[in-house]
Amino acid sequence: MNIKISNIAKLPTKYGDFKIQSFKENDKEHLVIFKEPLLNDVLLRIHSECLTGDALGSLKCDCQAQLHHALKLISKKNGMIIYLRQEGRGIGLFNKVNAYELQDRGFNTIEANHQLGFETDLRNYEIVEYILNYYKIKKINLITNNPSKIKSLEKFEVLHRIPSITPKNQYNLNYLEIKKESLGHFL
Repeated sequence: MNIKISNIAKLPTKYGDFKIQSFKENDKEHLVIFKEPLLNDVLLRIHSECLTGDALGSLKCDCQAQLHHALKLISKKNGMIIYLRQEGRGIGLFNKVNAYELQDRGFNTIEANHQLGFETDLRNYEIVEYILNYYKIKKINLITNNPSKIKSLEKFEVLHRIPSITPKNQYNLNYLEIKKESLGHFL
């Protein structure tokens, strides 16, 4: 892996004061948001970018709510969020918008990806191992509902899984049901 690492900067937020550092992997610039001290049993959220949810507040998903839930937890107990630049389960923003249009026509999130010629989930978590090793973290309390994220951390000791249960709404009910039924999420 050819990784460039930025300096560490302060990041004051409505949830408290954090620090940020970027890890540039080829054309992807991932972000680590953390609150020290980073103990060996760090509280961790691996969050994949969702511009429509995280920044625009889309109600079609639960991404923003999960991100904010993690920020609140970490502000109280210390830990980190690894924010991965893999929009739309790895298909990119352009294709995600096309998948949204297919969802508007009745396809679910997985079917829409398949209609566009993509696998269900193209995300890759290799950079997470690199980042955790960089910070010398071996034991994790993982904030997730996603069994794939737990599996991706098999080289680390996952002490606890902390659920990230967020409010449902009329726009994300089907999305959450698909995550539970087809992807095995703990919802």
